[in-house]
Amino acid sequence: MSSQTFQAGQTGLIVRVPEAEPAVRGWRERLDPSAHDGVPAHVTVLFPFLDESRLDADVIAALAGIVAGYGAFDLCFRTCGRLPEVLYLAPEPADPLRELTEAVVARWPEAPPYGGRFTEIIPHLTIAQGQDDATADEIEAGLLGRLPIASRITSVVLMAHDGTTWQEREVFPLGDEAPPGCPGAGEHT
Repeated sequence: MSSQTFQAGQTGLIVRVPEAEPAVRGWRERLDPSAHDGVPAHVTVLFPFLDESRLDADVIAALAGIVAGYGAFDLCFRTCGRLPEVLYLAPEPADPLRELTEAVVARWPEAPPYGGRFTEIIPHLTIAQGQDDATADEIEAGLLGRLPIASRITSVVLMAHDGTTWQEREVFPLGDEAPPGCPGAGEHT
């Protein structure tokens, strides 16, 4: 999600990546504000989404319809990547995540990714934010021996912030499509 201070009523859409938790949990708890506020290891589909006050039955039904139009898919995390002050695991393939983001934004253009701060959608699983290069190098070196990590993505989760923590609000299942997996994953997890 974002490095900003979260506010009550904010929402976001994520895909959970529980297989990454053993490798990233300790770093995320220390260096990722969303982990501190209760968000599991994830790749963000859209943050911020609509304010929670706007989440009526029509919005929920529309989200369910959008998500159901995409098949379940496998992600593989083989490498780390960096954005300014962010160390992350890079999902392969990234296209299914970009397509989900683009579909939700096409329906709700008033909710651009990260409030419109960035022009390019770069799907990523944040490990640390605001760290110096030496810390990022240390984290990355420690993670490389634990990669690849494979994850089957079967749903999109709507999270809402209550002013203290993020809470799961709805889970939207993806379809049943079955693309290829992540060769070599599981050897180090």
